[in-house]
Amino acid sequence: MKKIVFFLSFLCSLLGNGQTQSIYSKIDSKMAVMPKSYATTTTGIASYINANFNTESDKVRAAFFWTATTISYDIANINTIDYNTTSEQKINATLSSHKGVCIHYAEVFNSIANQVGVKSYVVHGYTKQFGAIATVAHAWCSVKIDSKWWLMDPTWGAGYVDKQKYFRKLNAIYFKMTPSAAIATHMPFDYLWQFLSFPISNQEFISGKLEANTTKKKFDFESEILKQENALAADKIFDATVRIEKNGIKNNLIQDYWIYKKKELENIRQNETNAKFSILVTESNQAILLYNDFIGYRNKQFKPTLPDDVLLKMIQEPKEQLLKCQNQLDYLEPVNEENRTNVTAVRQNVASVLEQVKDQEKFVLDYLSKGKGARKAMFTKMKWFGIPLN
Repeated sequence: MKKIVFFLSFLCSLLGNGQTQSIYSKIDSKMAVMPKSYATTTTGIASYINANFNTESDKVRAAFFWTATTISYDIANINTIDYNTTSEQKINATLSSHKGVCIHYAEVFNSIANQVGVKSYVVHGYTKQFGAIATVAHAWCSVKIDSKWWLMDPTWGAGYVDKQKYFRKLNAIYFKMTPSAAIATHMPFDYLWQFLSFPISNQEFISGKLEANTTKKKFDFESEILKQENALAADKIFDATVRIEKNGIKNNLIQDYWIYKKKELENIRQNETNAKFSILVTESNQAILLYNDFIGYRNKQFKPTLPDDVLLKMIQEPKEQLLKCQNQLDYLEPVNEENRTNVTAVRQNVASVLEQVKDQEKFVLDYLSKGKGARKAMFTKMKWFGIPLN
């Protein structure tokens, strides 16, 4: 009886696959004859799709079909995980060679989907087939079609590898997977991209316990995605690292990705710190230049004479700028030792100059409180038998 059930299940799968392909046969046929001139960039591919299809579903199918049937799996790099090159670099290399591994399929599809007006994201994770966890990380995509989230795997949908040989065979099963179906084989590192109200933990995925545990706190993934879309890059990555850790780091694939995201976060924060620090250095130098202008004017005994308010502004403006820089430097968080050394040096320099500026401000306020004759006397050194009296 078990053999009969398996056979019927397999037959239904084949029928479902054939029915899905027949539904989209017109779209697939149209994409199969797309002129090569469009295929040099994802922008070109997207423009062809936009010109020939109207609905979100049709456009996504067109992007999926082109990606799955045009890119060949790069068996030589089957075990390569590339987190370092940019999306643009991956896409350009793939469109040039028409070869790639999962991340290249995902990046190309994602780029096309977004450019045809469909919200799409690349999802990083790992997979399980026939009860076994894969030893290499995987990448696929999520798309929002008519307000509903679907998972797409253009790599698995393109064909399969057998005995180190790639066989192209379009598989519609991996086009528009529901979140509840996808979780059986595809586990995102970040549970946000499960699109489940009760996300599955890594331990549950590994052990095959995929039923929703409603005793958990319900997860509002829609609100969280909206939050992510409006967050700064560093905040997005920080939140992702928290979710990854919270869901359990149960294998090396998860750990490697978690470490990568933490390093990415550190780099972003370091770049942000460097950018802020550079601005503060520029602003403090500008304040010092203003202060030097004041000293030059004082050395000329405030000649030619300026209105009192202008004179006061000459010393108060650099003071205000230095105070602002000092305050922001105090809140600047260095990421590494080099940052820390540089920030400390500038803090000390700003503090030293600021003390001088404050002394000069006292002099100006005293100067402005006096009459014309007394002001002039402030620049005159009184002597008694050659000894300075002031």
